[in-house]
Amino acid sequence: MTKAPSDHSFDVLIIGSGAAGLSLALRLAPFAKVAILSKVSLSESSTYYAQGGISAVFDKQDSHESHVEDTLNAGVGICDKDIVELVVSRGKQSIEWLLEQGVPFTQNTRTGAENSLHLTKEGGHSHRRVVHAADATGKEVELSLEKQALEHANVTTYEHHCAVDIITANKQNQSPQRALGAYVLDTTSGKIHTFKAKTTVIASGGANKAYLYTSNPDIATGDGIAMAWRAGCRVANMEFIQFHPTCLYHPEARSFLISEALRGEGGKLVLPDGSPFMHEYDERGELAPRDIVARAIDDQIKRLGIDCVYLDISFKPKQFIIEHFPTIYARCLEYGFDITKQPIPVVPAAHYTCGGILTNADAKTDLTALYAIGEAACTGLHGANRMASNSLLECLVFAEQAANSIQNYLKKPLELTTISDWDESQVSDSDEEVVVSHNWEELRRFMWDYVGIVRTNKRLERAKHRVDLLQSEIDEYYGNFKISSDLLELRNLVTVAELIIQCAMSRHESRGLHYTLDYPKTDPKQIKQTILTPENFDSLK
Repeated sequence: MTKAPSDHSFDVLIIGSGAAGLSLALRLAPFAKVAILSKVSLSESSTYYAQGGISAVFDKQDSHESHVEDTLNAGVGICDKDIVELVVSRGKQSIEWLLEQGVPFTQNTRTGAENSLHLTKEGGHSHRRVVHAADATGKEVELSLEKQALEHANVTTYEHHCAVDIITANKQNQSPQRALGAYVLDTTSGKIHTFKAKTTVIASGGANKAYLYTSNPDIATGDGIAMAWRAGCRVANMEFIQFHPTCLYHPEARSFLISEALRGEGGKLVLPDGSPFMHEYDERGELAPRDIVARAIDDQIKRLGIDCVYLDISFKPKQFIIEHFPTIYARCLEYGFDITKQPIPVVPAAHYTCGGILTNADAKTDLTALYAIGEAACTGLHGANRMASNSLLECLVFAEQAANSIQNYLKKPLELTTISDWDESQVSDSDEEVVVSHNWEELRRFMWDYVGIVRTNKRLERAKHRVDLLQSEIDEYYGNFKISSDLLELRNLVTVAELIIQCAMSRHESRGLHYTLDYPKTDPKQIKQTILTPENFDSLK
């Protein structure tokens, strides 16, 4: 790891160290000084925990047209077709680039197989097109890219550094308006540093810790989305929160995901008595898109008053299960479940933020010199529902798009101007940290209860009332006390929760991941993105 320069000045500041941030850093490193911020350790990201794989067309029976059609169908009319075609067209070369970085994808060992890479199938896909590294794809991608980044002289990494806010020219009494970097909290020392940058990139992931139950790590608190919103950027489609249908149900399992690939290889969802139920909801059964499967499970749990349903793949040969799903097999065994002999107890959990910071095809936001990639961005790829294994592909493609745009931007004569240091002269140490923990718990619980898989007008109104109260309380707290990482995350979570609620209240239909009992049908007149703009947000409330 290269030592950081004392003045914290860079060509590019990347906030986030998942697949999007690391792959962008590697593409920029040959011609730019790059800093990567990570809230905790460099590896701790949603990427690391991604099990399934990356979708790309390799099979001769498959086609780009089919991948595009599947993605559009999953997105229920809200996808940007041009963006979908762009991303799908880059699938194969993205995988080849990862292979060059040393990612050990699972090989096809079947005699006479036409593809050297093993391909699996997941919900929403009409063909086998998911490239994977056993059932720990994200981990292998993360560690391979991290190794390359740490070895590059032009990449400086900062672990345990939380971005506080984007520094903008107008707040520094400068013009023209653009991003100038970020204020950053070093959580090991408690000091806030100024990171100046010619370009700033938000690659900080999604906002699913806004919910009580989630498959995401603790870092997924919507920081980048909230910071971009405060900096004046539009956000879009925040009502479309994807709930993964199958997380391990166990009090100590803490967010462990059971990959959709199990269903892709024949796993069946069953009730406690062993009877299947997915055929009652969709002809595709277990391979229906995630929104349909999650609602089906939620319906069965509420209708029958049960704690969970079960995912059964025990009818497959033991060796097949262990070879294809070694991580899941080992983890379930830790909790007393032998998946080669018995079904796995599962429940839905908040998994992916399909909306985010509105960007164009080059990953540009509304603010000059500020980019957004990965789950924090709303590119138009996912629409009303993300299809399985399209997310890591999106990270890779838009990292490349951003790299090309940033390279051109850096050719301009850009100077790093003087920026005011963070002012803590008017604040004191907190005397009631319990306020943060209590507000965190309240927020995540009412978001789960009122803005979850199934919504109603009344539930959304209740959530809005509560988030408004929390917002004012947290704003007062933030203005009076020194910043901690917990306070930063709570502040950001309240902001993204408010955005989710407002977007949900604005959509008077059910579409994709947004399902409301008051408007249970899809309205053809509402085939459009839900876009929120900071300057007119108060009028929308």
